[in-house]
Amino acid sequence: MKRGTKHLVWDWNGTLIDDLHLVVSSTNAAFAAAAPGRSIAVTADEHRRDFRRPISEYYGSVLGRTVDEMEFAALDRVFHDNYRTGLESLLLAADALDALRGWTGTQSLLSMWFHRELIPTVHRYQLTSHFIRVDGLPERLGGEQAHKAGHLKRHLGEMRLDGADVVLIGDSIDDADAAKSVGARCVLYTGGFTDPDRLRAYGVPVADTLLEAVALAA
Repeated sequence: MKRGTKHLVWDWNGTLIDDLHLVVSSTNAAFAAAAPGRSIAVTADEHRRDFRRPISEYYGSVLGRTVDEMEFAALDRVFHDNYRTGLESLLLAADALDALRGWTGTQSLLSMWFHRELIPTVHRYQLTSHFIRVDGLPERLGGEQAHKAGHLKRHLGEMRLDGADVVLIGDSIDDADAAKSVGARCVLYTGGFTDPDRLRAYGVPVADTLLEAVALAA
């Protein structure tokens, strides 16, 4: 392989795992808790168009007011409690296994989901053997960790990898920004959390399938 394609970092939520519908329903549960009686809810298309980090700012834009740290912590618990109820019903993206098998270098997994829950979930899908490292968020950081960049820097540091040897496949602008911050390349997947037009306007390679994403990464 050429330099720059030695190692592939996969995003989890919205990329390898098809969980958009569960994320949207859990987000709407948080909105219901924040504004009882107001019937505030977003569709999947609206979520894909408008979601951003920090998540508290996204919540605030939908609710039409500021969401402070204390309120966000409570809403984040509502979100995750609801997400966990549907976790075991989730399926992998349609071509996730073929994409994982199609990469000839090393691979790792980096998620903004809690590490202690990510590890058994990845094992349940029998994916552990594909990765030399799997990292989720430390519990103490919670869902409000602002961006993925610092998380990716630690992930690569643990593997002693240089960003120039890495490609990240993800589904969000945050993934592209994280890759850029460490000197890595990025391929964005349109089947996840972000509106495809937003991804295509960002100036990095975009793929409609994970197999195509792997081909672009290579």
